[in-house]
Amino acid sequence: MPHPDISLPRLIAHRGLSAHAPENTLAAVRAAHDAGCSWVELDVQLLGDGTPVIWHDAGMRRCSDSSGRLADLDLPAARRLDVGAWFGDAFRGERIATLNEMLRLIAECGMGLNLELKVNRGRSAAALVEEAVPAALDALPPERLIVSSFDDDALAWARELAPASRLALGVLFEGVGRGWRERCAALEAFSVHADWRRLGRRSATAVKDDGYALLSYTPNDPAAFAHLWAWGVDAAISDDPSRFAGHLP
Repeated sequence: MPHPDISLPRLIAHRGLSAHAPENTLAAVRAAHDAGCSWVELDVQLLGDGTPVIWHDAGMRRCSDSSGRLADLDLPAARRLDVGAWFGDAFRGERIATLNEMLRLIAECGMGLNLELKVNRGRSAAALVEEAVPAALDALPPERLIVSSFDDDALAWARELAPASRLALGVLFEGVGRGWRERCAALEAFSVHADWRRLGRRSATAVKDDGYALLSYTPNDPAAFAHLWAWGVDAAISDDPSRFAGHLP
């Protein structure tokens, strides 16, 4: 079955332009757009009241002025948190972004989105998919959307919602080891997303020979990453894509 006609850029901004703005925020996506990035990678999960928000961790301590679990917050409580000041004074007062707010911004900017379904421990993959995937499908054309996850249950639920011709799925790996073909085939995957530090030539070649797009996270040293382009990597998901200027194949 054919996939959407996705033209991947060489570089995708990881959690927005997270080297220069607080990750997974509207400010980070605006910064990525201003820097010339055409695609961003972002994480989505659910608050305790079921609202999908753009957030990576299970907890709040690392990227906000509070602590505790995301799962214990409803939207009004989450809105009271400052999710920018930890990064720098210029971002003081930044608020957590709902998925719908983020999708509107990405659509307005004409950007592509790699949306990672973040199923943290104890959370429901099905509930996340039911809230996040239809919204993303409604907001963005198929050629500007990849939904990815480490969680095969989440990806299987997403595939139930939309065929491969409508929704590109990316399967996340740390190392591309045994069983990767079976995982990707079962999900009718579009792409393989691998940790660049654990990706070997043989695995990269096999992924490409089998017809999958190959994305690699999260390189920030273009010289150290350079040999992976020759292995067939299609896109690098980087905190600071500007570092790669002059270092692309």
